[in-house]
Amino acid sequence: MSIEFALDQAAARVSAPTTLRRPMGLDQLPTPALVLERAAMERNMRKMADHVHAAGKGFRPHSKTHKCPTIAKLQVQMGAVGICAAKISEAAIMLEAGIPSVLITSPIATPTKAQALNSLLGTYPDCELLLVVDSEQGLAALQEAIAPERRLGLLVDIDLSMGRTGTREVDTMLRLIDAVMNDVRFEFRGIQHYAGHLMHIEDYSKRRDKSLASWSRLDEFFTALAGRGISPEIVTGGGTGTYDVDVAVERLTDIQVGSYIFMDEEYRVLASSGASRFEDFELALTVACSTISQPQSKTITVDGGYKAFASDSVNPVCDDLPGVEFRFAGDEHGVLILGEGQQEVRLGQVLRFAAPHCDPTVNLHDYYWILEDDGLVHSVWPISARGCSW
Repeated sequence: MSIEFALDQAAARVSAPTTLRRPMGLDQLPTPALVLERAAMERNMRKMADHVHAAGKGFRPHSKTHKCPTIAKLQVQMGAVGICAAKISEAAIMLEAGIPSVLITSPIATPTKAQALNSLLGTYPDCELLLVVDSEQGLAALQEAIAPERRLGLLVDIDLSMGRTGTREVDTMLRLIDAVMNDVRFEFRGIQHYAGHLMHIEDYSKRRDKSLASWSRLDEFFTALAGRGISPEIVTGGGTGTYDVDVAVERLTDIQVGSYIFMDEEYRVLASSGASRFEDFELALTVACSTISQPQSKTITVDGGYKAFASDSVNPVCDDLPGVEFRFAGDEHGVLILGEGQQEVRLGQVLRFAAPHCDPTVNLHDYYWILEDDGLVHSVWPISARGCSW
């Protein structure tokens, strides 16, 4: 597959919402269906925007959570300084939809990916495209591929303990910045530091302390920058799990929150600053499933399994049925374990479940079914970047 073909396919994807001919009730949905309560999501968006702005910070929400240009546009309207994308293909979807500023948060190191970036810069010259770098090999690939007339903003990705991407060497950071500043095609824009492994520490005080300690360990890097007379325009990182912690970091300029718009069970089982469960934001995203079989009295089967929910930890949860346990029963099915007195579950019922992990669950579905305050679904929003993993 040529990179041109792949970019053309991304650009051809539909991103505009579709209004249904007639509003639908939840019991009319083609289950499993990804249901998004628009008002709850927008309240989550407003709460986060107000929170970061009150702290004098910006927010650069991550589109890998929702993969939907319609949602990204809402985030920009609420004051986001830009949108993050995990991969080049996600960025292509967002740029094609008119998102004005996109930061790709994963580095690249191959000629093919560098050529794709060069194509994006040429196709969307009026948009701001930013990328993180963490190696001289990666920068060399960009130097080979980016055309003389193109301009690309670069951030150095710094890692201290996560072990996924980023450099841990001050000297490497300085060499990268020197090379960037000596090339007219590139502009040094700042620093990225994301400690994703801290986001799901269950105990709030431990999560807070470890996140603040992670930021303080960057002092050596910033001291070296100050010694060169460099003051980064952008210092970005953090996430939903530490949204109320990282805004206290003085050098942070914007926070890369993602899951706050939807919430999921992996986040809700954590403690928050004032409660045993992390319910600072509303559950706006659910998967609607239908009950389809009852092979025995104490269980009932729904039509959602691993193809409807992505889970690497906890199971889906139905808030309307406290005490009912969900167990995966293969690709297409889940089984509800009923307790005593829980016979209110019946065949043909549509139930809604909190996703275990919202980001990869979204990637399993084609559309959001948008639930309005009247209890009806009026429109569908395409998940345009579904499957964009390159």
